[in-house]
Amino acid sequence: MREPWRRLFDVAVALIGLALSAPVLLLALVAIRLESPGHPIYRQRRVGKDGEAFDVLKLRTMVSGAETMGAGLAVDQGDARITRVGALLRRTSLDELPNLVNVLKGEMSIIGPRPTVPVQVARYTERQRGRLAVKPGITGWAQVHGRTSLPWPERIELDLHYVEHRTVRMDLDILVRTVRMVVTGSGLYKGETGGWVDPPEG
Repeated sequence: MREPWRRLFDVAVALIGLALSAPVLLLALVAIRLESPGHPIYRQRRVGKDGEAFDVLKLRTMVSGAETMGAGLAVDQGDARITRVGALLRRTSLDELPNLVNVLKGEMSIIGPRPTVPVQVARYTERQRGRLAVKPGITGWAQVHGRTSLPWPERIELDLHYVEHRTVRMDLDILVRTVRMVVTGSGLYKGETGGWVDPPEG
């Protein structure tokens, strides 16, 4: 898919997604705020295409200031910092809906490698920096092959495979697999093999 068409696809999907999910988003924002103090939208600095930094937007699923408590950026199933509303949002992947705003702003795409934190990118090898050749996405090849349950080096290799071989057919395959993944809730947590050693991604 050529870049102008990819951008048109991204904008169309983001607009439709935000319009259809508006009632759910509003309900989630209210529920988050009622359950725990703090802003319902969580911002985290991530690295995008060509190393450009931006703030990724998500619905807050943990108590405010969670990254300074306990395991920091590492999050696993049963983490006490995850709120009850947050657990539901994570299980259904609804916490990612504000990513659509990042797509509209041109910081992200619908499909691409998930954006990662600067401390991770600083450890990339020259080959791994190829992951930054395309816009980060809401879902991607690594996401549909195990998500955060995969070892970090394996996730990078899957993303590099996508960058080097992406086609319209591959993108459609990712979308179909993403729907299946959201329904089953697979790969949400790092478990025993996933995550990044020092430090892992939240």
